[in-house]
Amino acid sequence: MKRIVLIILCVLLVFAVSITLYAKKKEEVKEKITFAYVPGIEDPFMRMIEKGARAKAEELGVELLVSEYPKAWGPEVQVPILEAHMARGGYDLLMVVPTSVDALIAPLKKMYDQGVEIITCDTFIGDGDYSKPSNYSFPLAYIGTDNELGGEEVGEHLAKMLGEKGKVYLVNTNPDTSSVMGREKGFKKGIDKYPNMKLVGVDYCLDVQQKAQEQTLAALQKNPDIVGIFGVNLFSAQGAYQAVVNMGLTGAVKIATWDATVDLINALKQGNVDLVLAQKPAEIGQLAVEWGYKHLTEGAEIPKKVIPGFEFFTRENVNDPDMQQFIYK
Repeated sequence: MKRIVLIILCVLLVFAVSITLYAKKKEEVKEKITFAYVPGIEDPFMRMIEKGARAKAEELGVELLVSEYPKAWGPEVQVPILEAHMARGGYDLLMVVPTSVDALIAPLKKMYDQGVEIITCDTFIGDGDYSKPSNYSFPLAYIGTDNELGGEEVGEHLAKMLGEKGKVYLVNTNPDTSSVMGREKGFKKGIDKYPNMKLVGVDYCLDVQQKAQEQTLAALQKNPDIVGIFGVNLFSAQGAYQAVVNMGLTGAVKIATWDATVDLINALKQGNVDLVLAQKPAEIGQLAVEWGYKHLTEGAEIPKKVIPGFEFFTRENVNDPDMQQFIYK
């Protein structure tokens, strides 16, 4: 009899433990936080955002799911990827690089209305001021570079390289994207500080390197006395300096670029470009996950703008050990 009672007690104990473990496991599953990351295009900068986000997500125990990388920049490519990725559901927060200040408002608002918090990384929607009432004020924050300030400093650096005089040209990418338009605005502001500097042209290559090369060639043929060029991102910069190389003008035309990719850093070392602004994309990804996690778990209020800094590479410092951390590897 005692043996039977003992067996029954053991069975009940095992059952109780199993129920407890099941309930605990169910609670853990319920409390698991899941973030989604939808980049703007396939390039080293976007990959570095993911790298930083993954590192912070692993540290905090957040599940990070990344969408397909768009092969071209623009809402017509990004929105279907965004919608397909989000259709699976179960996300608590979306980290997204909007490819248009206007065309991404409605798709993102739809996702927000379905209960997904949103942080825009690198680029923003509307005018980027999420603190004022508007149809685009729903994101928790914009986390990215102060592009206008960076563009202004590029303009000043380039002017100094040119002895504060001469004609310059700018190769931009997309006129409806906040980041590159901020760079253009800032660059004009920087150049305007020098009365003997003149911006003679702006073109938009739509993130197509070959188009940037053709546009730069045309600009140099139209204005053969151009002495400086600013390429606002990897694709525009590589197209611009290739055109200068092909025309045999390396050195005679100074090239300022944006984004410290391995390719542009090598071009700097080889003398094909003269200045590279390095953003901090991994930090952008880390901050997005960190702030999103604090908001969801602690109710922390995120600053509407979180702005990492930037660095400048020149041939004088490109091999410095302290600068290697800013290359997009």
